[in-house]
Amino acid sequence: MELRHWLARCPLIAILHGVKPDEVVAIGAALIGEGVAIAEVPLNSPQPIDSIARLVRAFGERLLIGAGTVMTAAQVREIAAAGGRLIVTPHADATIVEAAKQRGLLAVPGCFTPTEAFAMLAAGADALKLFPAEAASPAVLRALQAVLPPGTALFPVGGIDAANIAGWRAAGAAGFGIGSAIYRPGDSPDAVAAKARGLVSAVGS
Repeated sequence: MELRHWLARCPLIAILHGVKPDEVVAIGAALIGEGVAIAEVPLNSPQPIDSIARLVRAFGERLLIGAGTVMTAAQVREIAAAGGRLIVTPHADATIVEAAKQRGLLAVPGCFTPTEAFAMLAAGADALKLFPAEAASPAVLRALQAVLPPGTALFPVGGIDAANIAGWRAAGAAGFGIGSAIYRPGDSPDAVAAKARGLVSAVGS
């Protein structure tokens, strides 16, 4: 299923940094209940492959599940074996993008400059992660879009919350990677649901 299908359902990517395997299914259920359709488990979380596998078993086709902070092609193989379908990196690495595409996975590599952006598209990226967004601005995203191929999906990640989504949305962001504004380690499912509700409302307004 193409990335744009999931984005049409909800343009938020829930970044579950620090989530533990024994709590991830309840957190995933809370996200789905509020309309969130994409979630990633960063690989610097506790037992991330186990968490990804549990999400896949629990939610199958209802949630696009993948991994963030992917650093090697070997990790791509592990994620694919666990059923993950989305590969997100913090940096511009063509080797990881190519490994993801060879396995039929969606690849969203990090980039910050036009040089990195074009290189990742040439490698086969499905979308681009503008990271760290705190060091950029909606104006930077707009400038990148002016030179990138029409239809290129850009996701600001880092420091995105309900208060600043509108500015990025107006600049043309295709979606948003949301970290602590949607999940912090130790958050209850109810807390995650409440934060997700506010974010979903912000992107819909």
